[in-house]
Amino acid sequence: MEPDILASPSEAPVGDGWTAAGAPATPGRPVNGQGTATGRRVVSLHEAGHGAGGGRAHLFAHGGPSSDGRRHPGASLRPGWAVADAEVLPPLARASDEGFYLRYGKRMLDVVGATIALIVTFPLLVAAAIAIRLESEGPIFYRSVRIGRGGRPFTFLKLRSMVQDADRHRHQLAHLNEADGPVFKISRDPRVTRVGRFLRTTSIDEIPQFVNVLRGEMSLVGPRPPIPEEVAQYEPWQLHRLDVQPGITCLWQISGRSRIGFQEWMRLDLEYIRHRSFWLDLKILLRTLPAVLSREGAY
Repeated sequence: MEPDILASPSEAPVGDGWTAAGAPATPGRPVNGQGTATGRRVVSLHEAGHGAGGGRAHLFAHGGPSSDGRRHPGASLRPGWAVADAEVLPPLARASDEGFYLRYGKRMLDVVGATIALIVTFPLLVAAAIAIRLESEGPIFYRSVRIGRGGRPFTFLKLRSMVQDADRHRHQLAHLNEADGPVFKISRDPRVTRVGRFLRTTSIDEIPQFVNVLRGEMSLVGPRPPIPEEVAQYEPWQLHRLDVQPGITCLWQISGRSRIGFQEWMRLDLEYIRHRSFWLDLKILLRTLPAVLSREGAY
């Protein structure tokens, strides 16, 4: 089975006016640094002025020589990393189609909302930090790489809810995975601490993500940011989730969270992207607190 490649942060030319969301690969290593075999998928390309209307598009390499014998735009990331049989998908969200709210108002709402939220929840944050420190060894905050808009990685913040170095033991629990699709979820994950379980079911562990919002890496409302390993297994249509800024809350969050299957989760995210507006964001924000208090699908 061919491994997928996830491009890394900066933009590097790959030919014929296309740039990949990532620097040239290190010889012998895939772009995302995972695995050793030759990969065939470039997650995200940025068009340099032609083809799909000047917006971002995704290009997927299916492997083998192209059916028409031609090399496609973005034909090579480096010698030995060929892209053939390219499929270009125009993004669902284009800057040229965005009105005042999506261009300016949404960011203003994010900054004001995240600032107020951090002030209001600061006592909870302090209490949670003390509880984490008293219960187990390890850092108070959990940091992981997530994929943001345009396939760009960023450091995602949460309060630590698991034992130290929990990610190293994930492969040992793969047989317990209860989720479909490429995501990994266990309702009674043995790595979660007692304090951590309370933080997760009440969503208190998500409070540090308001810092991600202030940094401009996330929005208050948007698809939840995936990890690189999940993105590498996405179907082409699912990569449209990366057309917009990821968010703290979304339609999935207020519709049952982990009780919803992966395909329905992806469908809800694309529905949000197609219909983004101030009123939809407001509706989601107003429904988030009741959803959090109900703890439905939270674990």
